[in-house]
Amino acid sequence: MRQRRGISLGTALYLIIGVVVALSNGYGITDLSSLLSFLLAMFLWPLVLLGIDLNINLGA
Repeated sequence: MRQRRGISLGTALYLIIGVVVALSNGYGITDLSSLLSFLLAMFLWPLVLLGIDLNINLGA
C-alpha cells in the first residue's frame, strides 16, 4: 500500500490564501516582530478579514 506524503490541496490552498490576505493587509517582514505578526496573520487569516489586528510588538 502506498503512503501519501506532503500536504493536502486544502492545506496548501489555506496557506496560499493566508499569505495573500496577510500581504494585502500590510503584514510585511522586516524584523522578528513583523515576521511573527505575518505568520500569525497567515495562519489566522479569517480573523484578519474580520478586522482583528494581529500585530506583535517585541520591544523598542
